[in-house]
Amino acid sequence: MTPAQDPFYIVKDEIQDSIDKVQDTFNQWKQAPENTGEYVHLTRELLTTCESVQWQVDELEKAISVAERDPAYYGLNEVEIGKRRNWTSTARNQVVSIRRNVEAGKHKTAFGRSVNPSELGRSKQHIAQDNDDFIASESDQQMLLMKRQDDELDALSASVQRIGGVGLTIHEELVGQVLANIKNMG
Repeated sequence: MTPAQDPFYIVKDEIQDSIDKVQDTFNQWKQAPENTGEYVHLTRELLTTCESVQWQVDELEKAISVAERDPAYYGLNEVEIGKRRNWTSTARNQVVSIRRNVEAGKHKTAFGRSVNPSELGRSKQHIAQDNDDFIASESDQQMLLMKRQDDELDALSASVQRIGGVGLTIHEELVGQVLANIKNMG
């Protein structure tokens, strides 16, 4: 299977695009004056997006673990599995680093440079774009959350069906035992 056809590389590229966007937003966050709406907005966006990317990396790692159990079935070898594990590890570290910096509230002084006030001016167009990006990000997060909930509900439904089947089997056995006891008594 060529990298263009391999689902790992398709998902990897999507995640890398997300990481690149997170890094761009992080750079904007470092430039934003603290205690402003923009700073608060960027902080929320970064934390939400980092969580989303971490979840995507977790899911990709689960897929790698499945492939690792039978690499030949998926046309992989140990070297390729190792490359995939290294990439997900690096991706996770990038996102965790950004998230920690944001959570710690590190800002301009933490990055060793002061910011010229003229750099802080943002046009209304940029603010509108930031708002649109935030809304799109929130929408993506809601879709991701709904997908997770759907997956969990599907798993719960399957469990309930299994339990129901076990309950019916127990019921049938008990009825059979009661009938056998009645027959033996009579």
